Amino acid sequence: MGSIAKKGLQKYLVQLQQHPLRTKAITAAVLSAISDIVAQKITGIKRLQVRRLLLKVLFGFAYLGPFGHFLHLLLDKLFKGKKDTTTVAKKVVLEQVTSSPWNNLLFMIYYGLVIESRPWIQVKSNIKREYPKVQYTAWTFWPVVGWINHQYVPLQFRVIFHSIIACGWGIFLNLRARSMALKKA
Repeated sequence: MGSIAKKGLQKYLVQLQQHPLRTKAITAAVLSAISDIVAQKITGIKRLQVRRLLLKVLFGFAYLGPFGHFLHLLLDKLFKGKKDTTTVAKKVVLEQVTSSPWNNLLFMIYYGLVIESRPWIQVKSNIKREYPKVQYTAWTFWPVVGWINHQYVPLQFRVIFHSIIACGWGIFLNLRARSMALKKA
């Protein structure tokens, strides 16, 4: 690893240890930005939509990073830090029946109301139509990520790992939301 990258990583790890919540919130914001920039480019948006980008960064910083931070602390406390197969399975199931549906629903509401500035009636209609498909897809993908995260990733890195994977998931959700918007237009 190059000396600049190595020093950057070392500084990042120090920040993660000294200021875990802040570091995870900033990391989630940066990864939300990357996710949105990639999604905008993939969908053929010629000029970067800065307002949308900033709103996605805000969502990552204010919600995704902190939510993940406290969720993983809570799960670790509830299950006393155990990593045996049964405990990991329980963590994954609990995560999938609580935070997964909530996070996807909240993202769809936020995207529709705040990012796209659509009226509630349209957002509600879109959620009714698309949420089951999004959640079903999430349940085919995220349990594997959760298993790896809870089984092999140390607690202090779980939100970071999750955020990196969520960067790709965010691209998927953005593309799905964009395709729904294009169908209506």
